[in-house]
Amino acid sequence: MKSLTKRNYAIVIVILGITGFLIWRFIRPMNIFVVSEAFERPIDTSGAPSMLKTLRADECATCHREFYDEWQTTIHSQAWTDPYFQVDWVFDGSQQICKNCHIPLDRQQKYKVLGFKDKEKLEPILEDNPDFDAKLQHEGVTCAVCHLREGKVVGVLGIENAPHPIKTLNDPNEMCMKCHVVGGDRWDTFFRFPPCGTVAEIQTQSGARLGSEDSKGSKGSPSTRAEPTKPGGPSVGPKDAPSMSGRSGEIRVPNTAALSCVECHMPLVERSIVAGGKVWPTRRHLWRGGHDPAMVKKGLEVRFEETRSDSSNKRAFVLTLTNVGAAHYLPTGTPDRHLTVQLRLLDVQANVLRAEHHTLKRTLMWRPFIVDLWDTRLPRWQPRTYIFEFSAAGKTKPAQVEAIVRYHLLDEKRRKRIGYKNKEPIAYEVFRKSISL
Repeated sequence: MKSLTKRNYAIVIVILGITGFLIWRFIRPMNIFVVSEAFERPIDTSGAPSMLKTLRADECATCHREFYDEWQTTIHSQAWTDPYFQVDWVFDGSQQICKNCHIPLDRQQKYKVLGFKDKEKLEPILEDNPDFDAKLQHEGVTCAVCHLREGKVVGVLGIENAPHPIKTLNDPNEMCMKCHVVGGDRWDTFFRFPPCGTVAEIQTQSGARLGSEDSKGSKGSPSTRAEPTKPGGPSVGPKDAPSMSGRSGEIRVPNTAALSCVECHMPLVERSIVAGGKVWPTRRHLWRGGHDPAMVKKGLEVRFEETRSDSSNKRAFVLTLTNVGAAHYLPTGTPDRHLTVQLRLLDVQANVLRAEHHTLKRTLMWRPFIVDLWDTRLPRWQPRTYIFEFSAAGKTKPAQVEAIVRYHLLDEKRRKRIGYKNKEPIAYEVFRKSISL
């Protein structure tokens, strides 16, 4: 009897322990990545060339006006001032670590990082920064963020007689790595995921494994028959392209030079670096992505056409989506970004007789553990088809069938949860086609 009581007591202690642990997991701060040594502090500008007084973009514009004008049109220039980022950042606790991508220069940050209170480096020890520049802060990812390293201006062109020290950069993709590929292993995280989901994780060392090889596809309704291809499936693209595997759209490459970051997001153009100078092949400083409908349409091929039905009493139409332009999944970025598909049957007055709705997104469980559940986004070169069948007979005769594809920058539930009152649309149309019956 005494041993039974001791056993019951032990069971109760274990249950209470597990319950307490799970409660803590539900209320703890949401840390989804490992802070690496390269990412833990802002960029040190103490060794900046003496002729660069402020490091502000307009100072660079004195010689490099075209590059400056392009930068001004980008999301990079709004990395700190973007209203959505500010609302989302405050909602998530205004973590210091987020600043190291959105205002990466030490002079852009009001406080200096002296060290860390915790092993995870998410609780920095701070003091006032005497070099803080509020105007520079509002420039977000400004020129010096990418082009200033170890007291020199880095670039892919080894130009002689420049007014400042120059360091030649062999691989321009390296500039993207500081912010767009930050991740690591956590005991409680069952997927690989960079901060804010800016891009899929990238393997920079051959042989390292970045996530599972399987995937769960979407489950369409019987009449829709969605046919997603597993991200680990065969590619039909060029043989020398990076291969993709896993649910997170990882890209496996032997080194960063094999990536196509700048090829897609910084188009090549012939022009001079400075006014009146030698003409070089240079990259446009645009970095267009999900915020630019033209860029998304360029990467997404959509076809909508009639196909043969299995039934003589029905008509069938097939919508085919193919990621033809992005080396990563489409869409990429934060899991809030997704595509929606609407297939509609309309009468002669444009009344909807029938409609089907499908979402292509990455679905996660965040608490008590972060688990990657399934992913229905578009891998590169792997067509996704939706078949829309209906009977042409009936009391109300259908007049046309329509397909609409929309790109969503933010999930509506998330928008309401964080209290973001957007002045600009958070979704836009990338495809619409109606076919008369």
